[in-house]
Amino acid sequence: MGSSRNVAVFGAYGHTGRFVVAELCERGYVPLLLGRDQDKLLALVEAHPGLEARQASVDDPASLDRALNGATAVINCAGPFATTAAPLVEAALRAGIPYVDVAAEIEANVDTFAHFAERARAAGTVVVPAMAFYGGLGDLLVTTAMGDWTAADEAHIAYGLSSWHPTAGTLAAGAVSGQRRGGRRVRYTGGRLEYHDDALPTLEWPFPAPLGPQSVIGEFTMADVVTVPSHVAVPEVRTYMTAKAAEDLSAPDASAPTAVDERGRSAQTFVVDVLVRSGGTERRVSAAGQDIYAISAPLAVEAVDRILTGRTRTTGVASAGAIFDAPDFLRALSSHLSLHVPLDTRV
Repeated sequence: MGSSRNVAVFGAYGHTGRFVVAELCERGYVPLLLGRDQDKLLALVEAHPGLEARQASVDDPASLDRALNGATAVINCAGPFATTAAPLVEAALRAGIPYVDVAAEIEANVDTFAHFAERARAAGTVVVPAMAFYGGLGDLLVTTAMGDWTAADEAHIAYGLSSWHPTAGTLAAGAVSGQRRGGRRVRYTGGRLEYHDDALPTLEWPFPAPLGPQSVIGEFTMADVVTVPSHVAVPEVRTYMTAKAAEDLSAPDASAPTAVDERGRSAQTFVVDVLVRSGGTERRVSAAGQDIYAISAPLAVEAVDRILTGRTRTTGVASAGAIFDAPDFLRALSSHLSLHVPLDTRV
């Protein structure tokens, strides 16, 4: 390992990668800028003078080993993660450093748990997939809502996005996932992932004020169906997406996010509303903020910081809610997220 402040960022010049690099710098870390495109790396160095760029490709293990030399952790921001996750995890294991990614691809996250759990645990290291808006945030909120419960009957995660201007990476990752599923849809029911061709229902979700009730697409399944069941005994995990945002994502002329502030965030706002039920009681937690891509940066960097400072609960492959103190983690993001945690409600 190198200096405890050197954190490698693979895909550093991508949309989310740039947010991660900025967040690391803001918190006193020294990002090592990794990627396969030398010209894009050099352009990023111009924006961050003094940082080191290292060209590497996932189909060249030796280049990854060179790129991770001296790094104390690696954050993978380069999708599709079906292609990049396994080679980067392998390289991190060879280097003996923690791995964190921002993957929203359901199948890629399943693969990470399936293929690396035993090896990462045996190595005494940490692999945290989906440490981002999708997968990580929902898992932290569900874990917080669970409180002292060790099991629940259902977990519902509703995404209230004002709009969704997808990045090229999001569209590419979605295409790969669609190909892997053979065009089918996926849901988590009966304690397992189920692939199907059923039409997705439209219903109304009672988001908290000021958003209020919104039309949502039911079973709009996101990475939470991997992260939450990885450590919570809950047979039904359902996710929902505001209908407007779902339409934006599938539009043939979908446009990328446009920066509206000095941090590069878009004007998009979000509310993530989580409801867990057990017997006759339900618990609810919600979080609100701006820009689903930008919020992934503090999520991933906070995770790395906690790993490097020993504030973890386990080793091996683990989701955010399993490895971190979820309520404390969310409180640490108070400058990025506003949280609402009401009391138990009898139903």
